[in-house]
Amino acid sequence: MNVAKTTTLMPYSDGKAADEILAQVRHWLERAVIGLNLCPFAKAVHSKKQIRYALTSARTADELLAELAHELTLLDGIDPSEVDTVLLIHPQVLTEFLDYHFFLGEANAALRNLGFSGVFQIASFHPGYEFAGSSPDDIENYTNRSPYPMLHLLREASLDRATAAYPDAAAIFERNIETLRSLGHAGWQQLWTEGQVKK
Repeated sequence: MNVAKTTTLMPYSDGKAADEILAQVRHWLERAVIGLNLCPFAKAVHSKKQIRYALTSARTADELLAELAHELTLLDGIDPSEVDTVLLIHPQVLTEFLDYHFFLGEANAALRNLGFSGVFQIASFHPGYEFAGSSPDDIENYTNRSPYPMLHLLREASLDRATAAYPDAAAIFERNIETLRSLGHAGWQQLWTEGQVKK
């Protein structure tokens, strides 16, 4: 099955142009996620072009749930060598982190109801991401801060293989915290001043 690696859903027609949004997401992935090695598994799927970037113009949680169901079903029918993971980007809904946080429960319930427990999981990224017990300005939050709200759809089997091959995978989170603390807010901002896509 040939599936577009970049797509716009419910055609994206207002706000920033779709290509600009997608360019910013790719830039974040390359500069922060891969560049800082926040996810040691991201480089391989990026270099093999196995990431699907799905940009939606959904404006309600219900519309986003429908898009999520569509992407999960699509991912289930694609060979991992073609598309291993999906970034479902939703710039126009759940822009407040608290709303997004509570929506994650609905998203995971939808995943279970579709029969995909143990098959896929959802990772969360948001411009205002806050870990429990943290303050909004804590640099640690930036491990999960992205240019736009998004749901990252991952294959459990791919994660299992990646973690088995990676020494001390359980320490990734702690190492990321150390990386961000060493970088600091000034260093984080500098990531976007060298050859960046305009934000």
